[in-house]
Amino acid sequence: MEVILKEVEKEAEERVTVEVKKVTTKILRAIEMMKQPDDLTLYQDNKVFLIATSDIFYVETVDLKTYVYTEDQVYLSKSRLYEIEKILDKGDFIRISKQQIVNLQVIENISPAGAGRFQAQLSNEEIAIISRQYVPRLKEVYGI
Repeated sequence: MEVILKEVEKEAEERVTVEVKKVTTKILRAIEMMKQPDDLTLYQDNKVFLIATSDIFYVETVDLKTYVYTEDQVYLSKSRLYEIEKILDKGDFIRISKQQIVNLQVIENISPAGAGRFQAQLSNEEIAIISRQYVPRLKEVYGI
């Protein structure tokens, strides 16, 4: 496969052309990832941060507040979980429970957790529980 990367002038509109013999799930995911925003506006200690979506490990709602976790930091978002889900849905993020969205790129392994649930160990050693209701989607993403 040949890959051509060409930088354009600042005034020019960016665009991507994909020429394939067959459209696969992998190609569609790559296209969706390119559409994903590069960062989110988040808050910590009355300071505003722009955090790259690729740095986000997971997002969860606790006591009606939405928290965004990176490898070693926790930020507060003014958006609701479903709003963040819409933003992150075009990339490597998947809902794993009513309260949590996780970045597929930081999942080290997945194992059964009983009662139809699974658990995902993240690369920062945290464990995320995947609710029964979201297991089919996870299996679909991983092709299990």
